[in-house]
Amino acid sequence: MSDILRYFPEYADTAPLDHLRETEYNYLDEQGQTYLDYTGSGLAAKTQYHAHNVRLTEHVFGNPHSASPTSENSTRLVEQARSHVLAYLNASPETYTAIFTQNATGAARLVGEAYPFSRQKTFVLTEDNHNSVNGIREFARGRHARTVYVPLQTPELRVNPAILAQALGGHWWEWGLDKMGIVKGARSTRERGLFAYPAQSNFSGVRHPLEWVTLAQECGYDVLLDAAAYLPTNRLDLSDGNPQPDFVMVSWYKLFGYPTGLGCLIARRDALPRLSRPWFSGGSVLRAGVGHLHHRMAANEVGFEDGTLNFLSIPDVRVGLEWLERVDMNMISTRVRCLTGWFLQRLVALRHSDGLPMAEVYGPHDLKRRGGSVGFNLRDAQGKIIDERLVASESAAAAISLRTGCFCNPGCVEKAMGLDTPRNRRMRRRLRNVTTIDGYITMAGFPSGGAVRVSFGVASNVADVDRFFEWVTRTYRDRVTDTQGLPPRLGC
Repeated sequence: MSDILRYFPEYADTAPLDHLRETEYNYLDEQGQTYLDYTGSGLAAKTQYHAHNVRLTEHVFGNPHSASPTSENSTRLVEQARSHVLAYLNASPETYTAIFTQNATGAARLVGEAYPFSRQKTFVLTEDNHNSVNGIREFARGRHARTVYVPLQTPELRVNPAILAQALGGHWWEWGLDKMGIVKGARSTRERGLFAYPAQSNFSGVRHPLEWVTLAQECGYDVLLDAAAYLPTNRLDLSDGNPQPDFVMVSWYKLFGYPTGLGCLIARRDALPRLSRPWFSGGSVLRAGVGHLHHRMAANEVGFEDGTLNFLSIPDVRVGLEWLERVDMNMISTRVRCLTGWFLQRLVALRHSDGLPMAEVYGPHDLKRRGGSVGFNLRDAQGKIIDERLVASESAAAAISLRTGCFCNPGCVEKAMGLDTPRNRRMRRRLRNVTTIDGYITMAGFPSGGAVRVSFGVASNVADVDRFFEWVTRTYRDRVTDTQGLPPRLGC
């Protein structure tokens, strides 16, 4: 503890979180678990599970598509949760609505399938994106829209704001961009298409400027902001005077662990009419005919919520948000920042006995404009990158939960591994005959199938970091590794 306080004295201000670790999250230490995968999933407090149990055992709930007492019970709690989501984001109900989905991926698909792509419009996105956003390009392609990727710059895996401005249809000097890509008075233009990017990278932890929302909108683009990795340790303020994306993707279990299978598309009400859904379903349609083939979609968020909502779990979103409000997101953010900085310092300093570095970090080595996820690979005594499958199996045996692979973010992996655009183009034809992820890795010349990711959250503490480094040092210092006996990779 004294070591981290030397470099991050503000860590002491987060002491109340240690009490929560001992009470609400004590199942971690009771089971001997070291949890370092908060970007993969948050952890739920015991209070959340208790609230769910009490609600279901003391009340009766029915399908909300009715006027019965049990239906009205469900409808009331669903709408309370919807209102609380907007309040948590400081989003005016007159400006925004919250559409419940299965997850952030479901939110991305709602936008992708309904967005009015055409030959005259462009889908612009950063190379740093989750596959749920990358997949939207197939909807764009199906409607003959152009897809443009804004490249990442190594070694920090950030975007050059001048290149971003050009991709959005102009030159950086026309908008007065500063070095962070913040717009200084952009000009409006015709509708150009859709721009999508993550507020925080799920691979490198890089935080991309929220001001890009304003820049893109002033350039004529609708903006889809992926907030799934950002919101677990930060508040997103959608009030007037702040950047206001047209669409925001959220996955609630990322924030507070429970419930799973629930997300939201936070959408501006004036943006929803631009979406045209390619089908209708129960719940989303106001009326439909069979003898005469016609239908009319329900208005606002109802027209985007297919079938019966998960009415037994949606109220738990409100419980989770209330829990985070009681804990205090500023305190969580401070702790995560301190632990991330402390982890990075120790990771970069790791050495084999002969002085060779034991780790290679992908993305920023410091805390400047980054969040609580660290992407890296370990190196063995010969300097080779240790196969991420070996790290996965051996960390699991030590009861350490971390993430390995490409984290559904192939753009970051390609850039981190040095796969440039010309080589990518040369591989395109040969890829048609590649049927396995291992075959792709071999063809690309990647030293591994991805990376290792450690991420921190509400229940993290210094002991978690200490246990990780004790394990890494004991397991890999001065060791030569190989890939014998490792299972084939199943995908990215």
